[in-house]
Amino acid sequence: MNHRGELPQSGIYLLTFSTDVRVIVSRTSPAGPKSPVQVYCDMGCAENDDPREGKWTVFQRRMDGTVNFYRPWEQYRNGFGNASGEYWLGLENLHLITSRETYELRVDMEDFERSKVYAIYSSFYLAPESERYRLHVNGYIDGGAGDSLSYHNGKQFATFDKDINSCALTYEGGFWFDSCHHANPNGVYKWGSGVPAYTGIYWYHWKGFYYSLKSIMMKMRRAVLDD
Repeated sequence: MNHRGELPQSGIYLLTFSTDVRVIVSRTSPAGPKSPVQVYCDMGCAENDDPREGKWTVFQRRMDGTVNFYRPWEQYRNGFGNASGEYWLGLENLHLITSRETYELRVDMEDFERSKVYAIYSSFYLAPESERYRLHVNGYIDGGAGDSLSYHNGKQFATFDKDINSCALTYEGGFWFDSCHHANPNGVYKWGSGVPAYTGIYWYHWKGFYYSLKSIMMKMRRAVLDD
């Protein structure tokens, strides 16, 4: 993604696939074979003056329950919601972006007591739709959240109308389910502790199966590879 050092602040940007298959993120709409897609770019996360921090492209965000994430396959493939609030960028867009270069993933989350943690994965990409957008994620780096996503590595995406093991139907959201999950970012938006087990938006290795998070955001950026 061609956006390091070019985007000055957090906000809404346009993601475009150019004719030479590069991915461009900008405030304007450059010409390309596909219509531009709105994304939220997070310029935060600067820690310890690490030049690799910041400038993340958000592809999933939950914050207030205003968008229904219990959606069919087609909508998860194409994307839904609004980049200014809750939204899902779309599996096909994620595949097109992550299949061409090495990307890393960061998951930020917050509970209703205002505690914030994160998890980083140094390698992240999706297989094509013919493989049901199989998730490939590795290289966990601890940010206090614990590792709840490696359990889903190698799994295919599922929705209620294209389910593998009834997990999407049972827990009312699309995700890379196994049987069923340690993380459920696209579950039903609920409030805090005391929710029925495995429901809501949760990250098992931080808050367990009985706590639904206040917010969660999944974002990616092109990896800086060591020479």
